[in-house]
Amino acid sequence: MTDGLTARQTRILKTIIDEYIATAEPVGSEAMDKKYNLGVSPATIRNEMVALTRAGYLRQPHASAGRIPSPLAMKFYIDQLMDEKKMSLVDEVKAKEEVWDSRDDVDRLMNEATHALANRTKSLAVAALKDKKDRFWQAGHSYIFQNPEFADVQVCQNLFSIFDELDKLDRLFFGIEAPSPLEVLFGEELGIPELAATGIIATHFNIKGKLGALGVIGPARVNYGTIIPILRYFGNLIEEVANQ
Repeated sequence: MTDGLTARQTRILKTIIDEYIATAEPVGSEAMDKKYNLGVSPATIRNEMVALTRAGYLRQPHASAGRIPSPLAMKFYIDQLMDEKKMSLVDEVKAKEEVWDSRDDVDRLMNEATHALANRTKSLAVAALKDKKDRFWQAGHSYIFQNPEFADVQVCQNLFSIFDELDKLDRLFFGIEAPSPLEVLFGEELGIPELAATGIIATHFNIKGKLGALGVIGPARVNYGTIIPILRYFGNLIEEVANQ
């Protein structure tokens, strides 16, 4: 048993989340049975999905549709189930080269790092520095439109409106009392309506005694296994380069 789930439930949950991250579509038991060799019947998969729904790990957005993972399931997946795809040494060296020339100018360094992070993760990237007047950097807005969750213009408008409200950005990055090196947040849990459809991954660091943050904002089903190692590396890189 893991986190109150049986081994079979855990395996089925991981498969559902992997499929949902890849397709952005609710996952049904028949599709699971056809695509994955889970070693159990479609009826058993269905029963386990019902149990996972009752336990709060899955949701059923429409009466006849498949299931999607809840924030509880995504956090469990990130903590215990996902496979991290480490950056290659070549990618790490290249990333360092991209920001190295900006090491003596914090504003330029944060700007370069934010653009480099957006390009590598194919996501909206945001950076912040807790100063006398908090400063923010952002890049990669166009990547948001590649996700079906943001096909609705109003959803995009809501998301982008947050960049006009610095107090909400400040709360997002610095509102956590004791931030850990890496935080995974879900918009629906933050009490910020504009971020309801999003997942946010953030890392914190220090630049000459000032608290900084770097984050990636995307749909709640972003590819955490790829993005988390990249974000972690960039956070460490900024701290290393800026504090020399």
